[in-house]
Amino acid sequence: MHIPTELAEKLKRLPITPGVYQHRDGQGTVLYVGKAKNLRNRVRSYFGSQAPREGRLRIMIDKIQDVDIIVTDTEAEALILENNLIKELKPRYNINLRDDKTYPYIVIKREPFPRVFPTRRVIRDGSQYFGPYSDVQNMHRVLDAIRAVFPLRTCSLPLTEETIARGKYQTCLQFHIKKCLGPCVAAQSAASYDELVSQVIQVLNGKTKALQQDLQEQMAFAAKHHLFEEAALLRDRIQALEKYSAKQKMVDAEDVDRDLFAVAVDPNADLACGVIFLVREGKIIGRQQKMIRPLHDRSSEQLLQALLERYYAEAQFIPDEVWLSHPIEQPDVLESLLHEQKGRRVPLRVPARGEKAALLRMVVSNADLQLEELKLQYQKREEGRVPHAVVALQQDLGLSSLPRRMECFDISHLGGTGTVASCVVFIDGKPRKSAYRSFKIRTVTEGTPDDFASMQEAVFRRYKRMREEGAHLPDLIVIDGGKGQVSHAFAGLSAAGLASDIPMIGIAKRLEEVFRPGRSEPTLIPKASASLHLLQRIRNEAHRFAVTKQRQQRGKKDLTSALLSIDGVGPKTVTKLLTTFGSVKALRSVSEEALRATVGASTAQKISAYFDQPREAEDNQEKPKV
Repeated sequence: MHIPTELAEKLKRLPITPGVYQHRDGQGTVLYVGKAKNLRNRVRSYFGSQAPREGRLRIMIDKIQDVDIIVTDTEAEALILENNLIKELKPRYNINLRDDKTYPYIVIKREPFPRVFPTRRVIRDGSQYFGPYSDVQNMHRVLDAIRAVFPLRTCSLPLTEETIARGKYQTCLQFHIKKCLGPCVAAQSAASYDELVSQVIQVLNGKTKALQQDLQEQMAFAAKHHLFEEAALLRDRIQALEKYSAKQKMVDAEDVDRDLFAVAVDPNADLACGVIFLVREGKIIGRQQKMIRPLHDRSSEQLLQALLERYYAEAQFIPDEVWLSHPIEQPDVLESLLHEQKGRRVPLRVPARGEKAALLRMVVSNADLQLEELKLQYQKREEGRVPHAVVALQQDLGLSSLPRRMECFDISHLGGTGTVASCVVFIDGKPRKSAYRSFKIRTVTEGTPDDFASMQEAVFRRYKRMREEGAHLPDLIVIDGGKGQVSHAFAGLSAAGLASDIPMIGIAKRLEEVFRPGRSEPTLIPKASASLHLLQRIRNEAHRFAVTKQRQQRGKKDLTSALLSIDGVGPKTVTKLLTTFGSVKALRSVSEEALRATVGASTAQKISAYFDQPREAEDNQEKPKV
């Protein structure tokens, strides 16, 4: 591949340190953000002999005109920076991990005497967010437990040391029923409040055993010193905590904190779903899911790696172990990040047998179910965008699926000469002109009109090639013509090996009747139906495109023949002129001086004189037969 000179020089000077790289196109747009343990080796790998030769990654590499790098001290730092840049820049070729719905979080607000409340909006202001909670009832259960156990403020007063010292606020009902300890009136110190907040974080992370033991000790101390009212409050908090803990599902007898990950992938839908189960002290405290789209031809191992890296770049809590549904490509990268955040090694395991494997199979099953649900949601959304005429056409023809992609064929010729077949493409009822194709008919003898054989050849060539290339086949083929045209078109489709894969119809002009292969009687569609109007539009567009292509072909042939009629111009001269100037149309605007340099002064003068003659208007030409 061709590498721009400036980029080639930059590749030579890349450092061998960890860091983040950004691929940019010619306009400076960031195409991809990646991390590397060794920037030089990683970035150069995109342009070497081992670079991908096909797929979307190849397309991205062809667009790269520049690379920016940011050096970091460790690979873990590079991973976190990569995650932040992806969120900020949203590059086209990075995997997109997001929650399919706006699931709620529990936030501990960064402010004096922090509040704890649910939110669906994440603001990067230093506040701590826990979730998202796909089970909203479970989130409210957690909040109810927190409010029953911890007397935190629920008001939105802008508390500061200054406003509290001035006595600006008064106590509310929550203070009098002992649901708040009154930090607004200096009845509770900031240190005492912060201790409660740290205990809330323990609960949100699923660490309730140690907290229960600590509260038991506080209650015993209060009772020993005859602080019976305080002891009673502590007793109520312990009971509320036990009630909340009892509702969590016990899945493991081991008192170990684990995160369980699985990814389900459907390449055909260009969609994947990652599921995370959070197990704390042997109990499932929550489940999260992430939708991954587009896949960019990545493998399951690469998708799982991306899910893990993005998740732990922002995680509030690092478990003792991480279980995976299958191995990942670069476990050392993730282990480095987890070790740096946890302060000790966090093993990555892929259980293969026993209860551990059974537990992970449950996570895999959930990922598969969530993926099917996401696909169904997308299908419903897509169907909601389909025009009424397309839906009506499916109903009127009794098709098994929506005819979202339709292809229509027509034939055009002039007395059997210059036969051209057109193929126009409509997607969701609208023309996709970039997908139009035309065919010069080869099997029919010139001067002998045979629309049936021409149609059969065009359909065969079109779908034989599509089958060989693995291209996306249409949902419906429309033929401009009646029974005869349809039967020959169907023969072409059968020869291409796709007779049972694509439904086909023909629409006859005279009575606007719809014919199907193998049926003698037409299918009647109401004249006022939106579906019939759609068929008429695609049929008329195929007719227009066929006539246009036939005229263009005839015009080129006529002009080339006309050149041969000029004295001194033979086939070799015509070939030389067309090779030099590109087309007969371009010759019209070429100066005589430029012609002299190619064919000599005498011939150049004759050609210029020929083009100076008045040309007969195209409107007087005979109209092609279609």
